[in-house]
Amino acid sequence: MKKMILSMAIAMSATLGAIGQNVMDVNTKKLGAPIQKTMYGIFFEDINYAADGGLYGELVKNRSFEFPQHLMGWQAFGRVDVKDDGPFERCPHYVVLSDPGHNDRRSGLVNEGYFGIGVKQGEQYRFSVWAKAPKGQATIRVQLIQENSMDERQEFAEQKVEVTSTEWKKYTVVLTSTKTLKTAKLRIFLANSQQPCVALEHISLFPVNTYKNRENGMRRDLAQALEDLHPGIFRFPGGCIVEGTDLETRYQWKNSVGPVENRPLNQNRWEHTFDFRYFPDYYQSYGLGFFEFFQLSEDIGAEPLPVISCGLSCQFQNPDPTKPGVHVAVDDLDSYIQDALDLVEFANGDVTTKWGKVRADMGHPAPFNLKYLGVGNEQWDYDDAHGGYGPVFTERLKKFSDALRKKYPDLKLIGTTGPNSEGWDFDLLQPRMKELGVDLYDEHYYRDEQWFLTHGLRYDTYDRKGPKVFAGEYACHGKGKKWNHYEAAILEAAHMTGFERNADIVHMTTPAPLFAHVDGWQWRPDQIWYDQTQMFRTTSYYVQQLYATNKGTHVLSLTTPAGKKAVPVAGQEGQNGLFASAAFDKDAGEVIVKVANTSKQVQPIRLNLKDLTGVNTAQTITLSHAGMDDENSIQRPELITPQQGTIAIEADKKQSVILDQLPPMSFRIYRVKK
Repeated sequence: MKKMILSMAIAMSATLGAIGQNVMDVNTKKLGAPIQKTMYGIFFEDINYAADGGLYGELVKNRSFEFPQHLMGWQAFGRVDVKDDGPFERCPHYVVLSDPGHNDRRSGLVNEGYFGIGVKQGEQYRFSVWAKAPKGQATIRVQLIQENSMDERQEFAEQKVEVTSTEWKKYTVVLTSTKTLKTAKLRIFLANSQQPCVALEHISLFPVNTYKNRENGMRRDLAQALEDLHPGIFRFPGGCIVEGTDLETRYQWKNSVGPVENRPLNQNRWEHTFDFRYFPDYYQSYGLGFFEFFQLSEDIGAEPLPVISCGLSCQFQNPDPTKPGVHVAVDDLDSYIQDALDLVEFANGDVTTKWGKVRADMGHPAPFNLKYLGVGNEQWDYDDAHGGYGPVFTERLKKFSDALRKKYPDLKLIGTTGPNSEGWDFDLLQPRMKELGVDLYDEHYYRDEQWFLTHGLRYDTYDRKGPKVFAGEYACHGKGKKWNHYEAAILEAAHMTGFERNADIVHMTTPAPLFAHVDGWQWRPDQIWYDQTQMFRTTSYYVQQLYATNKGTHVLSLTTPAGKKAVPVAGQEGQNGLFASAAFDKDAGEVIVKVANTSKQVQPIRLNLKDLTGVNTAQTITLSHAGMDDENSIQRPELITPQQGTIAIEADKKQSVILDQLPPMSFRIYRVKK
């Protein structure tokens, strides 16, 4: 009798345990849609000092004196004159340092850098300048200084540059820093008052230790963080800067290639967009240009995806498309279309072609093998209820498409569904992308926590016969919490299970802008933050990295029982805030299951790995943290990071079973060798 009671108790306990579990069934035998190599990627927008002052290694602000206020970023002393007949046609300004008039006076310049010049003890910095001495000889002293130093001397590194020609020549010296500082400055003296005058142009300072050790290179730690993401696609040079506040300030790729000294300045639309976070010195030097973007794509193993202007300036800032001069008339698009055709030639053309030769002359004779091109950023059409202006974007897109398809039929074209994830403009544009026959269309959505919690099935009902989806900008962007807090990252991880489950239709994704300077940001959230010498990776960064490095090659069906049906685990009613997806990695021979728990309680789960036997452990990677508003920072760069572990697997007839307790608000990946 006691044995019977004990057996009944055990059976009841097992039943209650099963009832309390969140059961997920993974079909490990049947491979679903292939997961594209471009599925998880990165998006570069020159906002938050992402290029100059960020990824681009240049430490000198306004190095060619082309800012509208020509000495912005510089402090001039003694006798300093700005001239405009320099050696570079598109950057004509330079300075002349002359005798200050007394032996005890000095002529020279001090550059403040971007929120200071960051240097590290023992590191080398390459100073270069184009210079000439009208009398055939002059000397300048080049220093790294700490102005507020309590040391005897402000300078902590110095070299002399002997200018020996009446013609413009480039001179280079290397400075070795004896300090680590975030707010150093660069100072240049005319050697002494007896010296003849000297003319200086394109004054530059780079770390010698750039990414891949290139002279016009990227800041090593920031570029390495991109490589560590293992991105499949790299979208550049932006978003809104592609359009410009007006046509004159749109991003023009031809201005960003060729000798770096002759790339003209461009006003960055993010200088003036937000008057509550205003940076009057935010310009684009184009030192990080299309050649460097293509080269960086190659370095980090990502497919390049340039985005070009379609002849519409920013529609947010220019809402009336009929206003003369604001947008290019449809009949006047020829030069814009030619720019698009020339870009493909620059990327892929033989060295005997005009633009292929430009690429080769810049040091890359081999083609970049461009496969994708985006036309327009967040453009849209209008219906009768919203201005009645008609197909403002799509009529332009069609002209680009016709020309590009004719000359480059294998090129994949990407359109856009505007700035919203739903609404009249999205509903208008989505079917038009199918009508135009684009290969993919670009969706953007910055939405709050509730949106992410309730849109787990967003892509499950998309038209499978239309263009593929490119989620080109997205982030959890809660009201009053528009930063990289932990909760937002977990909700992004949950949302991304929908990308993976729908890999037959979703072919590319790139989250919110990559970079932000801690002293110069205007838009949050972002993946990577930094100051002049340090950086940190956000929890959102780690979510992206976890997906990209645990991507798999094919989707596997993952469902949960719902009455007589099997349904996706996508945060639906009765699913306890769980989101999940599964994939198989043919290269590694592994089943990969991703589960996000967006509830505030521990969730017991049972993973039934159907048709998988003979294994007893799974590898796990977990993001788990108690503080929902916590985030990594310069002070605590690794407060929240993924943690690796293992978990036992139980054999159950023709399947393997993982029983686990998912912490509240957590994301966990299981990898099982098949």
